[in-house]
Amino acid sequence: MSKPRDSASFEVERFIADCRAALTETSPPSAIHLLVARAVSDRAPLVRALGEPTRGEVHTLHRSDDLTILNVIWAPRMILLPHDHQMWAAVGVYTGREDNIFWQRIADDPAGRIEATGAKALGDGDAVPLERDVIHSVANPIPRLTGALHVYGGDFFGTERSEWDPETLLERPYDVERNMRLFEEANAFQTGPPESRTTRPPS
Repeated sequence: MSKPRDSASFEVERFIADCRAALTETSPPSAIHLLVARAVSDRAPLVRALGEPTRGEVHTLHRSDDLTILNVIWAPRMILLPHDHQMWAAVGVYTGREDNIFWQRIADDPAGRIEATGAKALGDGDAVPLERDVIHSVANPIPRLTGALHVYGGDFFGTERSEWDPETLLERPYDVERNMRLFEEANAFQTGPPESRTTRPPS
């Protein structure tokens, strides 16, 4: 693995190179988690490199068959429905807050429904590893943008996986385009007239 960067600076290309080098380690998920934790431990250089969040969106910093790196900006009070990844991941928050609810499949349920098993709140500087079989939903519970680094051990956009209806908790194929549209819907919800913001954005 390449020499860790100085914690007082952050360079996107160097971070990508460090993550690619981490894939050759004995435990790539652990090595990637360490890199993400180090990156989000100091907000200022990360924001200088990535830019101050201004709207909800997903920036792809790197995508390949074995590695995806995203800068995810959650709009205020945005919610993402339960989903899996079918790959390990590491998530680190550098500004704001990201609340995760973890789920598991209900044994012998023919419809593939799920039930909640726990939760984890991530704030500034927090990072968490996610195992390959994790199912989680994500919410930004605060009235401002949340920024997070998400690193996945595979092609996040090209891998078939599942999501669950937020009301019935029934399993269905994960729809990448629909989930990306949620960011635009959340942005529109925030910029609409005050009387239109009496309910939460669609999820």
